[in-house]
Amino acid sequence: MRTARYREIADELRRQLAAGEYRTTGDAGRLLPSEAELSAAYAASRVTVRKALELLRDEGLVISRRGIGWQPAFDPLRQTLGRLGTIEAQLVEAGIASTRKILDFGFVNAPARVRRVLDARRVLEVRRLNLADDEPFARVTVWCAETVGRRLSLDDVERSSFYELLDVDLGGATQTIAAAGATNSDAELLGVAAGSPVLLCTRVTDDVNGRAVLMSEHVFPAHRTEFVVDLAHVERSIAPNGLRLVE
Repeated sequence: MRTARYREIADELRRQLAAGEYRTTGDAGRLLPSEAELSAAYAASRVTVRKALELLRDEGLVISRRGIGWQPAFDPLRQTLGRLGTIEAQLVEAGIASTRKILDFGFVNAPARVRRVLDARRVLEVRRLNLADDEPFARVTVWCAETVGRRLSLDDVERSSFYELLDVDLGGATQTIAAAGATNSDAELLGVAAGSPVLLCTRVTDDVNGRAVLMSEHVFPAHRTEFVVDLAHVERSIAPNGLRLVE
């Protein structure tokens, strides 16, 4: 019996997905070709193409995001928020190779919001791309006062986290996570479409005296990231702890 056309298309797309053709960075942004492009490529109707894609979605191989398109399904990277540490260390514990690529390193005039938090006019600003198994998963920018980071070099921040490099006794951190849309710059770095959902995580780390010594901004593709909080005590309210209204 002749195989249904949509199954033939699904078989070919499944082969391409298995070969990793849509997991590379670049202008494609990890998106599959549009339904119109697939229709032209396979000389099939949009209905047939969509049926093939829906078959792959049912198999857990692709996901569809409104206004974005079809893309390979990824296992989300999970970060536990109950301890002060780096997601890189947690990835290593999970058996995932974690690497970083430094994009910018230099001493600059502090952006207004950074100046308010760190109480410093000049700061060391380090912008990097973090990768998990060679796939980008976060754009990170870290700031510390010039007086704190003046002994650090580019080689230092390529090899180690700021927590290991700073000659400061750390106390704790406050972390705020919000939803945002990927800027053009972050979209290109993370291999997603501009405007697609991202998680914007801002962390302020204090020394043991409660003085802010580090501020960092982390941008994660929302479809690849999960933040997990273990609640030690169940409150009477069923609402998640730590939520606040944003004006």
